[in-house]
Amino acid sequence: MHDSSNPQIEEQIAHQSAFSFLKAKPLIALGSGAVVGILGGLIGLGGAEFRLPLLVGLFHLSILVSIVVNLLISLVTVTFSLLFRLPIQGGLIWMAHWSVVLNLLLGSLVGSAVGARFAGKAKARRLKNIIAVLLALLGALLISHEWLFAQQPLTLSPLLRLILGIGAGFGIGLVSSLLGVAGGELLIPTLALLFGIDIKLAGSLSLLVSFPTILMGLWRYSRQAIFRQVRSQLSLVIWMGLGSILGAYLGSRLLPYASGLFLQVFLGVILFISAYRIWRSEAH
Repeated sequence: MHDSSNPQIEEQIAHQSAFSFLKAKPLIALGSGAVVGILGGLIGLGGAEFRLPLLVGLFHLSILVSIVVNLLISLVTVTFSLLFRLPIQGGLIWMAHWSVVLNLLLGSLVGSAVGARFAGKAKARRLKNIIAVLLALLGALLISHEWLFAQQPLTLSPLLRLILGIGAGFGIGLVSSLLGVAGGELLIPTLALLFGIDIKLAGSLSLLVSFPTILMGLWRYSRQAIFRQVRSQLSLVIWMGLGSILGAYLGSRLLPYASGLFLQVFLGVILFISAYRIWRSEAH
């Protein structure tokens, strides 16, 4: 009988566990990406807010590397979502709302650049705490989703709507680059309440805003030293991105059989739990 308290045996077990995880990492990334994609597909989001806690907790990436990896996977998800939606809705209806997209982009591109710059300079613990708070706020937003969409669009003058659109875009771009998310959970309510856009069309327009916003965040991060660490995670990005695409497709197929309100509350609670775990975790 082996003495499990022997340091050499414990070290061997740890090495074997680490090797097993590395060997299975592509399948774990594919599977976890698919699960997140299904959750996102069921509620019409990319799922990046659920992916971030996995990157930190399951794959043990640093906070900043997790954010950039999440942005890369979000870019893959948004790109394919746009390709999937284009034949259904058509580009003409998107072009008819170009002014709304441009309005939000004016703020979101600046917000994304500022967020990436702040994240690159912030200390890990401070950044971790900010991310925990943002995840909790997104959880609250998800739980109140039904109430938000029951409200009538705001009656505003064109100038005030323009100013509020730029301000909202700035905040959304900031959150996008700080969490590595596409920002659909913030963009869709903004498009519905501020501009009176139909919920289905709002989903597509949010993707059109998200795509350049994510690119701006990635460009800013690519100019920082952290990007060298991200390059070593390209395999994870590819496998998790493939899983996200597969999961989003499956989630959309399961949508008719799921209770929207239950899912929103359930996933909102998951975000609260994720926020708490990130808050309590050791920053690195």
